[in-house]
Amino acid sequence: MSTPERLIESTRELLWERGYVGTSPKAILERSGAGQGSMYHHFKGKPDLALAAIRRTAQEMRATAEGVLSGPGTPYERVEAYLRRERDVLRGCPVGRLTMDQDVIADDALRAPVDETLDWLRARLAQIVEEGKERGEFASSLDGGEIAAAVVATVQGGYVLARASGSPAAFDAAVRGLLALLAPPEVRTR
Repeated sequence: MSTPERLIESTRELLWERGYVGTSPKAILERSGAGQGSMYHHFKGKPDLALAAIRRTAQEMRATAEGVLSGPGTPYERVEAYLRRERDVLRGCPVGRLTMDQDVIADDALRAPVDETLDWLRARLAQIVEEGKERGEFASSLDGGEIAAAVVATVQGGYVLARASGSPAAFDAAVRGLLALLAPPEVRTR
């Protein structure tokens, strides 16, 4: 792995673990094994490196979500697969974590990939819900945008509840509850 790649990957990990303020240039260099001047040789500074790391994290989250959401199955089954996909629940969401970081939210450039990713996810989920409505799988009275917002809120809130309790049980319960509310009649009777 090249030095810039090691710096980006190390920064991604540190942002997830410690947040922006806790991710010092010294910690990045130690984690990456890069030399003293490497960060400033490849990046303008910590904000530039953090932006590259946030963009990479956002791209990865989108690719993972799209892989599940465009997979096989009915719209309900694809939403279910997204909600039930394997996650490190107790670590939380690497993108959602950034929304709780004042330094990221206060910086338009750092916040942009976070906003874009969450907007993309809501739009993609809304599209699937609308597809399900057209197929008669979801009630016609449902609003795709509102259901998409509820799915994202369930995942992000589930992470918070799981971290607070130290157990993935709260995340799993939130997912089961939302799926029960969304389930088409034939799924509910299984």
